[in-house]
This record gives sequence, structure tokens and C-alpha cells, in this order.
Amino acid sequence: MKLIVFDVDGTLVDSQVDILGSMAASFAAQNLSPPSDDNVRGIVGLSLPQAIERLVPEASPDICAALVDGYKEVYAKRRSEADKTKSSTFYPGVREMLAHLAGFDQVLLGVATGNSRRGLDMLLDGHGLRGMFVTEQVADHHPSKPHPSMLYQAMADCGVEAADTVMIGDTSFDMEMAAAANVTGIGVSWGYHPVQRLSSAKIVIDRIVELPGTLNQLWGKWHE
Repeated sequence: MKLIVFDVDGTLVDSQVDILGSMAASFAAQNLSPPSDDNVRGIVGLSLPQAIERLVPEASPDICAALVDGYKEVYAKRRSEADKTKSSTFYPGVREMLAHLAGFDQVLLGVATGNSRRGLDMLLDGHGLRGMFVTEQVADHHPSKPHPSMLYQAMADCGVEAADTVMIGDTSFDMEMAAAANVTGIGVSWGYHPVQRLSSAKIVIDRIVELPGTLNQLWGKWHE
């Protein structure tokens, strides 16, 4: 069996409008100047408390907690009120590739995301993806990326070894997590971190259609 684990935001879907808007609203509620869009994109992938701490390292624990709670509230509200087919839209070809990969009996798909369980559930339900992933690792139950806990649990859930697992993501945190778990990291260039930050990746692809060929290079004829 082969296990393909995907990051979510910036890899499968483009959710930056909701992320940036929710962060700005959370900071405004605390009468703080919002961080720049580039700074916010730079922390995507971290669990929310760690992301907030990086954005405002000088803030008190109480302020950080308020920013976390405010972000969660605004993000959930935005997602609940949005057209589910238009909020956090798939990158070109991604949904079709997921369906293609899921068609192979020997391939298992998973996700490892800095999202909460609630956030991931909203996305899965909104896009009709329930049952697509056999293992779903979220921030509620793990240390923040790049700690390898999410990948360790995903492999344990599926009974798959590191040599037969890949991690696909758009951030340095995804690739560092993969390296820490001794899993091959495949970076994607269309997400929120510039390619220069993906130095821990084994390879970086520019289009999702390149993924099967990349897996052929790693695993040989993995789909036969």
C-alpha cells in the first residue's frame, strides 16, 4: 500500500481570502493593527496558537488567546455564510487528481492540516469530500507542524511505512514535518510559501498533473 498525505490550505484549496479576512478582523477586535498579508501567508500551516505567537511575539498570553478565539469565530462565521462551492476553492485540477488517485486500490489518501477538526469538517462537507481520505490529522490532536506527530499517526492509522508515504504541501512546515518523519516531501509551487522556503522538499512540482509522474520516479510502477 502507498499513502499520499496532503496539506489542505494552499495545497488542495485556496482559502487565503478567508484566512486573511479572519485574521484582520480578529486583530481589529483587539484594537491591534493587522499583520501584513505576506506575514499571514508566511504562518499558514502552523497551528493557530503558534501562528499567532509568531505574528505578535510581544503580545501577552491573554491577548494571544483572544486573537485565537476571535480568528476561530470569524473564520467559522465566514465559512458558514459562504457559498460552499466558492469558498476555499480547489486549485486547478486538484479535485480531479484526488478522484484519480482514489481509484487505485493500493493507494490511500490522507490529510495533515493545521486546521481544527471543525474547520476541516466544514471544508469536507462543503466540497462533498467525505470518505475521500482514510486518515485525517488536524491541529486539535497534535503538536504544530513541523513536529512529525501528524505523519506518524497517519502512517499508524494506515499501516504504511515511511518509505511508502509521501507528504504533499506548499509550506516549509509541511516539508520539514516530512523530513522529521523520514517521509518524502513533495512541495508545490502554487501555495503560500515561496519555493525558496521549500528546501526540505525532495522535489517541487508546479502543476498537480505532474504528481503521478513524480510518484513514478519515487516508487516505480506504483499504480500497477
